[in-house]
Amino acid sequence: MTLNTIKTSFPDDLREQIENETANWNTEGKIKRIWQKDATVWQNEDEADWLGWLDIAGEELARASQYKAFHADIEAAGFKDILLMGMGGSSLCPEVLGITFGKENFHILDSTVPARIKAVEAMIDIDNTLFIVASKSGSTLEPNCFLQYFFDIVASRKGRENAGKQFVAITDPGSKLEKIAKDDSFRHIFSGKPSIGGRFSALSAFGMTAAASMGIDVAGFLTHSETMTQACRAEKVEENPGAELGVLLGVCQKNGRDKITLIPSAEFYDLGAWLEQLIAESTGKHGVAIIPVDREPLEDVSVYGSDRVFAFIGPNDDANLDAQYNEFSTFGHPSIRIGIDSADMLGQEFFRWEFATAVAGSIMGINPFNQPDVESAKVEARKLTDEYETEGKLPDETPFFKGDGFELFAPPDYAAKLTAAVTERNAESLLAAHFDTIGSGDYFALLAFIEMSSENEDRLQAIREKILRSTHAATCLGFGPRFLHSTGQAYKGGGGNGVFLQITADDASDIAVPGQKYTFGVVKDAQARGDYQVLADRGRRVLRVHLSADIEKSLERLLSMIG
Repeated sequence: MTLNTIKTSFPDDLREQIENETANWNTEGKIKRIWQKDATVWQNEDEADWLGWLDIAGEELARASQYKAFHADIEAAGFKDILLMGMGGSSLCPEVLGITFGKENFHILDSTVPARIKAVEAMIDIDNTLFIVASKSGSTLEPNCFLQYFFDIVASRKGRENAGKQFVAITDPGSKLEKIAKDDSFRHIFSGKPSIGGRFSALSAFGMTAAASMGIDVAGFLTHSETMTQACRAEKVEENPGAELGVLLGVCQKNGRDKITLIPSAEFYDLGAWLEQLIAESTGKHGVAIIPVDREPLEDVSVYGSDRVFAFIGPNDDANLDAQYNEFSTFGHPSIRIGIDSADMLGQEFFRWEFATAVAGSIMGINPFNQPDVESAKVEARKLTDEYETEGKLPDETPFFKGDGFELFAPPDYAAKLTAAVTERNAESLLAAHFDTIGSGDYFALLAFIEMSSENEDRLQAIREKILRSTHAATCLGFGPRFLHSTGQAYKGGGGNGVFLQITADDASDIAVPGQKYTFGVVKDAQARGDYQVLADRGRRVLRVHLSADIEKSLERLLSMIG
């Protein structure tokens, strides 16, 4: 069975350290210890409890007939559309599979923004849609709200006693969602493995149920994946395609190259969305991180600083990727060239990068399997929704500047710093003062709690590109609340070298959450405020820009203000 290829290149100043780290892993038998589920490879906390992903490809392969039967049932029932509702690890792998395999009737909902929910609803034929709700814990706020919303719609059209026939649940055994699914007679319930965290779940039921639903050959996909799994059992780093990558990433991070720029080919352009979560959520904590940089325009090789690693991912015969890899490696940037020739081989990359991330986390001295700052943002958001339930409104807030069509918010000390830095107090000058804080080794992240549409993404990418061209700093773009279950961990738990521009907006219209006093708009606002508060509590350089409900006009104006 063919194995995806990998080439790496790194400058001489890293060579000795990579060789030393490689020798250390080989001498101490750390790869073998990973497979023995030895938590002392990391911080000797609870890591051994989260290593179920190591063997999952083989285990799921044994269940391939169940997935085949599931797809046959979907076909026989005549479903035209599939909507998967989840967040983070429950939705990102399915999204990558749907886009990479070109499944246009497969849709994802991972946003509480009312406009996005309505947009997704308009894409599907409600009466002929299979709804898949995916939540490992079964208690995650967003998918539970999505489930309530669409179950009520289906029940109103077909009767509550029949609605469950259009629903499938993927969740860990014994969860709240499992009970709901049983009580409402869901069509199918697929069980996750409790020893696998969300971002390591691609080859588990969370990825494979979605794959089966869209007609992907699960048995073939997992067979290819198992080839990489077995290759990563090699006990010598130089013979192990996952460990080799992990040692490079870990050593680079410890030497200030703490950002990985992802350059996938067009065939695999959405893979970066999955890699973002895996890398950022696993490595961003206790003041360190590897920041993934996805969908950033490439600049001339000469303008990049010494804080990046570059990964070129695509077919082996992609001459353009080869040329870029050669150019960047010749210039002296740590560079990775991964060759993957078909979508069927994508599962090999899921496992390779999972193994590499576990190795890099060990080298960085962290537990790569927890996500403490994701939880902290959830706590802040829950406080706000609870207050809404009792008070009927979210707490009042006061911008430190209001004018030019915007409201600006920042932590008090940082607002004072920005105000003192300008001669004329207006939105344009305050924005410029914020961007002026971006220095060598910093990165910029645009965090947008607005509809994730192609039009909004284009405008935000234009803002991002202006910052990139003017500062040459690494730049990131995330839509909320989606990124909260992904890169948000690294933004809050990593180093203090991030500069953040959060964008919020009024909703043109809102949607009720069945059974709750709060609406989807309230949930979205609470999530944005919770994210902002945790960033502020961490002492991050964060500026929030609140737009009017005319988001298109506001974004165009914001873009015009950025030099």
